[in-house]
Amino acid sequence: MRSSLAPGIWFLRAFSRDSKYRAYILLITFLIYTCYHMSRKPISVVKSRLHHNCSEVIQPLNSTHSLNDTTWCNWAPFDKSNYKELLGAVDNAFLVAYAIGMFISGIFGERLPLRYYLTAGMLLSGLFTSLFGLGYFWNIHVLWYFVLVQIFNGLVQTTGWPAVVSCVGNWFGKGKRGLIMGIWNSHTSVGNILGSLLAGVWVDQQWGLSFVVPGVITAIMGIITFFFLIEYPEDVDCAPPQHHGNPEESQDRPEDPANGPHCNKESSLESAVTCSKDASAQPTAISFFGALRIPGVVEFSLCLLFAKLVSYTFLYWLPLYIANVVHFTAKEAGDLSTLFDVGGIIGGILAGLVSDYINGRATTCCVMLILAAPMMFLYNHVGQSGIGISIVMLLICGALVNGPYALITTAVSADLGTHKSLKGNAKALSTVTAIIDGTGSIGAALGPLLAGLISPTGWNNVFYMLIAADVLACLLLCRLVYKEILAWKSSLGKDRGYREM
Repeated sequence: MRSSLAPGIWFLRAFSRDSKYRAYILLITFLIYTCYHMSRKPISVVKSRLHHNCSEVIQPLNSTHSLNDTTWCNWAPFDKSNYKELLGAVDNAFLVAYAIGMFISGIFGERLPLRYYLTAGMLLSGLFTSLFGLGYFWNIHVLWYFVLVQIFNGLVQTTGWPAVVSCVGNWFGKGKRGLIMGIWNSHTSVGNILGSLLAGVWVDQQWGLSFVVPGVITAIMGIITFFFLIEYPEDVDCAPPQHHGNPEESQDRPEDPANGPHCNKESSLESAVTCSKDASAQPTAISFFGALRIPGVVEFSLCLLFAKLVSYTFLYWLPLYIANVVHFTAKEAGDLSTLFDVGGIIGGILAGLVSDYINGRATTCCVMLILAAPMMFLYNHVGQSGIGISIVMLLICGALVNGPYALITTAVSADLGTHKSLKGNAKALSTVTAIIDGTGSIGAALGPLLAGLISPTGWNNVFYMLIAADVLACLLLCRLVYKEILAWKSSLGKDRGYREM
């Protein structure tokens, strides 16, 4: 059965060309996930405001605190000496809930209309993000409140990624998917940048607004999603693209009775979607273990675990690292940390472009991971020696760290979710995406937690941990890199044979 057509998109019928609709889908899903990431970023900026050296702050005239009290301006319960562990617990509450919820989210994403699913997720994400900030205005000083809000926020945030990747996968074929999704995936970094800048406006005054404003924007975007998201090309009479094979081959293959009289055995994802909307032939959703058997899912999932560990440690701890090492204010540290995300935009686009050109997703990721390890070492040791060096190295580190992460969560997930072994089963994409990003989210939870535990022993040890995770991520792709090299050799041999003929 065809999904219900979103009200409010009637005006697009005057522009019925497929390319305009596809550009529209890229834009609206870009904005959707930009808001998801924007609402996650404020905590990393506000951390340095929840606990900082109060000796530099002038006490009010009616203050009852001692002049030697250096914690009077901090926000309880983060005013104690173990504040890093407490902040790490708040981060981990969100990330563990997100990791657990991601495996479940893909199952719901397959069975519910994406438009309703995303709308509910964004409205709830906006609510829980705002509730964290309202703790400031309600003068709440108990740890369990912030932890509980983060747990619920982590669970509802899992609605975003599988749904937007599935929606984009419904509209775009495999050709140039790496470049298209590399550009599209910059929503992650754009959201981080917007979240940092918005949080920085209020962090030194009323830090609660650093959460409330992004939360309200996210909720508004959820309402826009309900009225304007188009799930399938068929909903507006657009032609679905092919993912595998070519039209001539598909016409020669016998019909598959399981998919109905108009579905071929090797049909594309969108062809299966079209047939699935025939009430008499609905393809069944792929099982969790069935998705794991798709070649490459396990390797890329484990690689993403360590790659996301590195990326999310930077996401949650970079502003505090800059504030502690360079002694910037919370706003200055937050603003400077956005350069890491600017580098991430460049890295994601570059990774997609190169992987399309060489037809090697694993090789592209592996090379960038190899280069990222020495760059993180250099940033920690010489990156703070000058503002110019710091800017350049943040851009480079952001590109090399976030490039593989962006490629795996977008183009690789879509490739595997539409793998030819699935024979066009449209129900696989959301589950595969959830498995890959869910496994990566385990690393996203571990990274900030380990950083909170290790940072009291020195920031050098945090960077050694990140470098070790980066190396492990690279090693997990060795088998796939080897297979890609063999495929290149085979392709070169065929080309040489044709030239000799």
